[in-house]
Amino acid sequence: MIRTRVAAVVLAAVSLLPLASTARAAPAPPDPGIRLVPGAPPGVSGPWLIDTPDQALPPTVYEPTAAEDAVEPPDAVPGAYALVEYVPLADLVSRTACTTRTGPYQRAVERWLKRPADGKQSAADCEAIRAFQRAQGITPAIGFAGPVTWARMQLVAARGNPNAKKKCPVRSYRVACVDLDRQLTWVQKGTKVVFGPVSMRSGRAAHPTRKGWHTIYWRHKNHVSSLYGTPMPYAQFFDGGEAFHAVYGTIHTTVGSMGCVNLTLGDARTLWGVLKKGDRVYVWGRRPGT
Repeated sequence: MIRTRVAAVVLAAVSLLPLASTARAAPAPPDPGIRLVPGAPPGVSGPWLIDTPDQALPPTVYEPTAAEDAVEPPDAVPGAYALVEYVPLADLVSRTACTTRTGPYQRAVERWLKRPADGKQSAADCEAIRAFQRAQGITPAIGFAGPVTWARMQLVAARGNPNAKKKCPVRSYRVACVDLDRQLTWVQKGTKVVFGPVSMRSGRAAHPTRKGWHTIYWRHKNHVSSLYGTPMPYAQFFDGGEAFHAVYGTIHTTVGSMGCVNLTLGDARTLWGVLKKGDRVYVWGRRPGT
């Protein structure tokens, strides 16, 4: 849904942001009262997008005019999709260089880095995580095992073969695969990947992205939510009000969408050129922390 909250650059306002999700494979942070906040102010990227401009109910289906189809949605502002990690407020205030705190994705991140997966932050863990963060351009690189670092690891690991575990059914036709476990989506035809994988954001606990088989039944490049009056660029609806669409802000928030599969503008634009009306969508898994 489209509620956006503007987080002021001042830390007092930023501290109101929600707590981070916890991966199923990782223990909860030892201190459940730790507040996680974006590790950098919005700057030129505009307000942090906490809720997303989803459409809760099926849209009114109509045939867009040729003029509507000819217009491309506006670009996102520079920095809109920066990889800004959510970090403890106390670390941000004190400008910590290497955190001693255990992150919500600690055990999963340790496994990915091939470190002892004890779920507890150590000095060596912190340095290994910082090295990954610096290599991927994640800021602030203070070694906190947060949702952005975890999501980036899922993407890096999946690039060679996103369907290595064969969770997405292989068919002779195009299938848009939505992996809630890893928060990834891609399109395959047979065993060939024709789009992605890319990071995405699926529905939160109260509004989960519905699992199983679906069909792209309506597409609108410049759709505006009829309920909330906000843009849903490159919208491709596959189940009621749930659609693939772009958002003009980070997809790496600590909460999920209202059910839609949110993408960056560039990824949504590319996916628009890959999928067609009638193509199939398959959704499985569970968003971490839900």
